[in-house]
Amino acid sequence: MTTTDTEDRNRKRPADEDVDIYNEDGNVRSDFLARLGAAIADRDTLFLRQNVARLHESEIGDLLESLQPDQRLALVRLLGDDFDMTALTEVDETIRREIVDQLPNEQIAAAIGELDSDDAVYILEDLDQEDREEILAQLPFTERVRLRRALDYPESSAGRRMQTEFVAVPPFWTVGQTIDYMRDEEDLPYSFSQIFVIDPTFKLLGAVDLDQILRTKRQTKIEAIMRETNHPIPAEMDQEEAAQLFEQYDLLSAAVVDENERLVGVLTIDDVVDVIHEEADEDIKRLGGVGDEELSDNVISTVRSRFLWLLINLGTAMLSASVIGLFDGSIEKMIALAVLMPIVASMGGNAGTQTMTVTVRALATRDLDIYNAGRIIRREAGVGILNGILFAMLLGAIAGTWFHNYQLGVVIGAAMIINLMAAALAGILLPLLLDKMGADPAIASSVFVTTVTDCTGFFAFLGIATWWFGI
Repeated sequence: MTTTDTEDRNRKRPADEDVDIYNEDGNVRSDFLARLGAAIADRDTLFLRQNVARLHESEIGDLLESLQPDQRLALVRLLGDDFDMTALTEVDETIRREIVDQLPNEQIAAAIGELDSDDAVYILEDLDQEDREEILAQLPFTERVRLRRALDYPESSAGRRMQTEFVAVPPFWTVGQTIDYMRDEEDLPYSFSQIFVIDPTFKLLGAVDLDQILRTKRQTKIEAIMRETNHPIPAEMDQEEAAQLFEQYDLLSAAVVDENERLVGVLTIDDVVDVIHEEADEDIKRLGGVGDEELSDNVISTVRSRFLWLLINLGTAMLSASVIGLFDGSIEKMIALAVLMPIVASMGGNAGTQTMTVTVRALATRDLDIYNAGRIIRREAGVGILNGILFAMLLGAIAGTWFHNYQLGVVIGAAMIINLMAAALAGILLPLLLDKMGADPAIASSVFVTTVTDCTGFFAFLGIATWWFGI
């Protein structure tokens, strides 16, 4: 997407048009949804064109997500050519596939031809290979080649995210020639902030910002004012790494180059914002063990997404239960142990999750590396010990008073120190180990950290109690 929200709203909605679909909480208004549902049922295309077709694509996306499945497809069909296909980039994958699978390929091809290349690729990559080829065959040759080249790059790479429309000029052109070219050429991006400088083989030589063009006399050659391109991005680079470059160097756009350093596209900040949002959303879901689940998924898909990690969690829970089974005789003789042991395990699990969350996020943003890992490990160990001592005193006093047995307070206090120390170390060491092994720490850390804290907590508390009380 290459235009800002404000620019698109002004371009797509007349000045006297004022359609507000949101309530004060930022949700789609229920009364508007009711009117929209009635218009769909009545096939009132006039209402739809006046109140839906002119909305920004993100607003149409919100409407699609709020409607029932049968209403979504009906809305798209009723709008016909007035439906902005870019809105499908604003909804989750399940809804997008649900709509696209029901549309004829001819209609998709006609709409794809009007989209920016990055948006077109975003929609095409979800299609079956056969449908994708049929749609591409209906596009003009140049556009078909551009889209196929982008689709050939790995999924989640910069090449998949890039926009293949850009402005490039040779270094021997003057500023005046460049300005005249931009004024006369119709096949240019709708919005751009810099001009790239290339040689005859399309090898990237540099770039010139538009504000520099405006400040320079017409007779000045481009090579005299061009600068080295700020951090050109390899097309094969993972989109998350590309987003980190944008964040680190405050980029608005960046050239995308192939393995021969030839210019193949441009990555813009609006696409990078989407990447950052998607990656953060993905990490949060993986920490919870729900995979690529979407809110629009049905019951079967959701169960399939969650079942595997629940099954793994069952196995680790059985391991924790086996630790408790080692001390069943002690528990039978002192019921207070059964009452208190979940507290030790729960505190350890929560402490481990805190450390794990910070660690996984730091790994994702590259803030945690080999150079500061030792210091962070020592910090987390110190936090674990200090929190352990503080909660040992607090819980020890509560347990001693509750069961009128100060020795029980000492036992649970010692177990608390051990478990919070173990939780801190597991919360940072396990994600680091998984990352070193090439696994995604966001996926697997939660289950393993919980297992460590449960087993350590139960074993420490019941083991110390058995030794202390001789039971």
